[in-house]
Amino acid sequence: MSDVKVAPEGLEVAAVLDAKGLSCPMPLLRTKKEMGKINGGEILHVMGTDPGSRNDIPGWCDRAGHEYLGEKEESGYISFFIKKG
Repeated sequence: MSDVKVAPEGLEVAAVLDAKGLSCPMPLLRTKKEMGKINGGEILHVMGTDPGSRNDIPGWCDRAGHEYLGEKEESGYISFFIKKG
Protein backbone atom coordinates (compact mmCIF):
# COMPACT_ATOMS: atom_id res chain seq x y z
CA MET A 1 0.00 0.00 0.00
CA SER A 2 2.35 2.69 -1.26
CA ASP A 3 -0.33 5.36 -1.69
CA VAL A 4 -0.92 5.74 2.06
CA LYS A 5 -1.13 9.36 3.09
CA VAL A 6 1.04 9.86 6.17
CA ALA A 7 -0.19 12.43 8.67
CA PRO A 8 2.16 15.32 9.46
CA GLU A 9 3.78 15.57 12.88
CA GLY A 10 2.54 17.92 15.59
CA LEU A 11 -1.17 18.07 14.74
CA GLU A 12 -3.29 19.77 17.37
CA VAL A 13 -6.37 17.59 17.78
CA ALA A 14 -9.70 18.74 19.20
CA ALA A 15 -11.00 15.24 20.03
CA VAL A 16 -9.86 11.61 20.12
CA LEU A 17 -12.04 8.65 19.17
CA ASP A 18 -10.95 5.20 20.34
CA ALA A 19 -12.42 2.79 17.78
CA LYS A 20 -9.91 0.00 18.47
CA GLY A 21 -11.43 -3.47 18.34
CA LEU A 22 -14.47 -2.35 16.33
CA SER A 23 -15.26 -3.93 12.97
CA CYS A 24 -16.73 -2.35 9.86
CA PRO A 25 -18.96 -0.35 9.74
CA MET A 26 -18.68 0.75 13.38
CA PRO A 27 -15.40 2.75 13.15
CA LEU A 28 -16.87 4.91 10.37
CA LEU A 29 -20.25 5.30 12.10
CA ARG A 30 -18.55 6.40 15.31
CA THR A 31 -16.30 8.76 13.33
CA LYS A 32 -19.34 10.41 11.71
CA LYS A 33 -20.97 10.86 15.12
CA GLU A 34 -17.80 12.31 16.69
CA MET A 35 -17.30 14.74 13.78
CA GLY A 36 -20.69 16.23 14.66
CA LYS A 37 -19.32 17.24 18.05
CA ILE A 38 -16.36 19.33 16.85
CA ASN A 39 -16.21 22.68 15.05
CA GLY A 40 -15.19 23.34 11.45
CA GLY A 41 -11.42 23.44 11.05
CA GLU A 42 -10.80 21.27 14.12
CA ILE A 43 -9.06 17.90 13.90
CA LEU A 44 -10.38 14.52 15.01
CA HIS A 45 -7.88 11.76 15.86
CA VAL A 46 -9.38 8.29 15.29
CA MET A 47 -7.58 5.23 16.67
CA GLY A 48 -8.62 1.98 14.99
CA THR A 49 -7.64 -1.61 14.31
CA ASP A 50 -9.98 -2.41 11.40
CA PRO A 51 -7.85 -2.49 8.21
CA GLY A 52 -10.95 -1.55 6.16
CA SER A 53 -10.84 1.90 7.75
CA ARG A 54 -7.81 2.69 5.59
CA ASN A 55 -10.21 2.90 2.64
CA ASP A 56 -13.45 3.80 4.40
CA ILE A 57 -12.31 6.92 6.27
CA PRO A 58 -10.52 8.73 3.38
CA GLY A 59 -13.39 7.89 1.01
CA TRP A 60 -15.98 9.19 3.45
CA CYS A 61 -13.96 12.39 4.00
CA ASP A 62 -14.05 13.08 0.25
CA ARG A 63 -17.82 12.56 0.10
CA ALA A 64 -18.56 14.50 3.29
CA GLY A 65 -16.35 17.51 2.57
CA HIS A 66 -13.75 16.91 5.27
CA GLU A 67 -9.98 16.92 4.76
CA TYR A 68 -8.24 13.60 5.32
CA LEU A 69 -4.88 14.58 6.80
CA GLY A 70 -3.45 11.07 6.78
CA GLU A 71 -2.64 8.18 9.04
CA LYS A 72 0.13 6.89 11.26
CA GLU A 73 0.95 3.27 11.96
CA GLU A 74 1.10 2.87 15.73
CA SER A 75 1.92 -0.15 17.89
CA GLY A 76 -1.13 -2.38 17.47
CA TYR A 77 -3.42 0.17 15.83
CA ILE A 78 -3.67 2.91 13.19
CA SER A 79 -4.21 6.62 13.90
CA PHE A 80 -6.29 8.57 11.38
CA PHE A 81 -6.51 12.37 11.34
CA ILE A 82 -9.48 14.27 9.88
CA LYS A 83 -9.95 18.03 9.63
CA LYS A 84 -13.61 18.98 9.74
CA GLY A 85 -14.78 20.86 6.66
